[in-house]
Amino acid sequence: MVAFAPEFAVPAALAGVVGGLLPDLDLFAGRHRRTLHFPVVGWALALPAIAAAAVAPTAGTAAAAVACTSFAVHAGTDALGAGDEIRPWERTSAEAVYDHLRGRWIRPRYWIRYDGAPEDAVATAALAVPVAVAYPEPLPAIAAACVVLGVAYALVRRRLPPVVEELVG
Repeated sequence: MVAFAPEFAVPAALAGVVGGLLPDLDLFAGRHRRTLHFPVVGWALALPAIAAAAVAPTAGTAAAAVACTSFAVHAGTDALGAGDEIRPWERTSAEAVYDHLRGRWIRPRYWIRYDGAPEDAVATAALAVPVAVAYPEPLPAIAAACVVLGVAYALVRRRLPPVVEELVG
């Protein structure tokens, strides 16, 4: 985005953050990785939004395209990790993310063993580098904060299940 339309970079990137976070709202309402995760159907929103931004590039259409794409990518990449169980390193679930189009669960691929695994933190840091290098403020600061959160999460992830079980009851 920075190379093609630098004036849209900040709104598009911020919209991408929002779009990437939206699927995980199903942690609080519905069934996680099913209610708001659309690994296949999400592209039905993203592709027209991308086309609209290509035909009529504005800050709004660019932001919508990036938000919708981020929303779709989030759900798809969840299938590359573990299932949604509380101790994903035990590999007890065959359900990574729900495919609403086919009416079935997509199995975990374990490319990243589980959310919060060391390689998850490394992936977060690697994906933050282009943002830190190419984008204007406040995006490098946001990317750095995400890396700090990702590393902190990786440091405590395996200690969280008893805490969650205590809170949930």
